[in-house]
Amino acid sequence: MTQLPAIVIGAGPIGLTAALALRARGLPATIIEAEPQNRQRPGSRAIYIHGATLKLLERIRPGLGWGFVRHGLVWPTRRTTYRGREVFSKSYRLPPPDILPHFTSLPQVVAERVLLDACRETGVQFEWAEPIERVVSGLEGVTLTAVSGHTWQAQYVVAADGARSTVRKQVGIEMEGSRSENTFVIVDVAEVDDAPLPLERVFHYEHPAVGGRNVLLVPFKGGWRADLECHPDENPARWSEGPGLKKWIADTLGPRYAERITWVSNYQFLQVLASRFADPSRRVLLVGEAAHLFAPFGARGMNSGVPDADSAAEAVATALEAGDARAAAAAIDVFDSQRRAAAEWNRACAGVALEHLQARTVWQRAKRRTAALLAPMWESAGRWLDEAPYGPRTPPPSAAGGKY
Repeated sequence: MTQLPAIVIGAGPIGLTAALALRARGLPATIIEAEPQNRQRPGSRAIYIHGATLKLLERIRPGLGWGFVRHGLVWPTRRTTYRGREVFSKSYRLPPPDILPHFTSLPQVVAERVLLDACRETGVQFEWAEPIERVVSGLEGVTLTAVSGHTWQAQYVVAADGARSTVRKQVGIEMEGSRSENTFVIVDVAEVDDAPLPLERVFHYEHPAVGGRNVLLVPFKGGWRADLECHPDENPARWSEGPGLKKWIADTLGPRYAERITWVSNYQFLQVLASRFADPSRRVLLVGEAAHLFAPFGARGMNSGVPDADSAAEAVATALEAGDARAAAAAIDVFDSQRRAAAEWNRACAGVALEHLQARTVWQRAKRRTAALLAPMWESAGRWLDEAPYGPRTPPPSAAGGKY
């Protein structure tokens, strides 16, 4: 059996990116995906792509970042309310047409389609409907065995097989962290084409129409993402099913949107990291949700997974070119330490945002209320209310790769 230089497990956006990053470095790339090629991917999932991510995708394959931009949209206005009263609003000029924007907003299923087309154009090989059930990693490489009995051998494996990663479990790496107390109801709603809403991201603190719960509304190409934060002790079905679901969508987006719901899900957000991002043999590298799961505030999931994938490809390329086993292992160790440091920073930032949103202490609630009172006279107070739900932005020098 031929031993391939690298195999990627998982054909989600991070696995597709990892394969493209390998191809950009002149390496062959094979993706093994558990689901069939014509699988249906429910919901829009990740919808917000940072400008730094667009630039990285463009570097991996010229035209790729722009492909995301063509299929996405840039909303020019951010707005925040507190108990129904506006406390912050700011609009931005759209960037020149020849400069990548600071972000674009598009459904993950569309992003995956753009990435899949790029993979096919660059000669990435696919093995569809082959769920991996056994992984044996050693000093000479990795053997993968699928449920079907098919086997593959590779010098290195990039595991992008998601939150329930079989590869991670097979190589004995544990996840460490916590889960949010609150449940969040996440809803995708199709746009009303003949009377679309203004392109504004709106965050509502204690929205009066939903009993004082926090609500986030974000436009993406073709629709809206609506997030509602439940109280810790309530049944989320009140807001995610039947008349209750339609009512809060109607009350926050408008009556016509209540009949245009396309996807609903409930989440208690995990704040977890793999104990290490490479296995002891330094042959398996974890990326994306196989390595970390964050609360979504600040859009740190996919936007950190893309640099994970690029860094993994760089580490694999360096290891393959290394003159000895020690140098090869050192390249994988650099990936492990740098991407885990970035993930630790992202988890901390998402945790800060989560604490702000939950506002469980008297001090936290008083701070939000005081800022809302001061906002009409002091712009910085309103800006803080607008930015706090997304966590800190500037990474410390120790977090290589930063918030991404």
